[in-house]
Amino acid sequence: MATHNPEKLKGKLVEHAKDFPLFKLMGVELVDFGPRWSTTRIAHRQELCNPNGVIHGGVVAFLMDQGITQAMLMTDEYQREVREGGGFMTTIDLRVRYLRPLTGGTMTCEAKIPHLGRRVIHAEAVIKNDDGKEIALAESIVTLVAGKKKA
Repeated sequence: MATHNPEKLKGKLVEHAKDFPLFKLMGVELVDFGPRWSTTRIAHRQELCNPNGVIHGGVVAFLMDQGITQAMLMTDEYQREVREGGGFMTTIDLRVRYLRPLTGGTMTCEAKIPHLGRRVIHAEAVIKNDDGKEIALAESIVTLVAGKKKA
């Protein structure tokens, strides 16, 4: 396994996120992240709401899923299997429990990876509003799929 410079890698990931079309569309802000954890945020905007002015549940699920992905990007396992090995990572289960609506302000997602196996990853995420109240909780199973190793 090739070693990577964590600060250089983090810089590249931050730059990539700035121009990533889906992040721009959804308004994702990378607050901070590292191996096995991340904090990301989306501000309430009318175009992300359902007709009654509440952030759509799909936006909440998206923020949790991308937060979990962000928590994986600096892990050695991701670097080895996906970036260096030509594989990919995919969510195979995402269970979201919605606790209260978000009608204004921002929602902040804190994601972590409590178990990172060779192929199966168990992840958790919580979204809070500006007052620190929980908006939603999620548990996820993600898998790393090996690719053809580069010569």
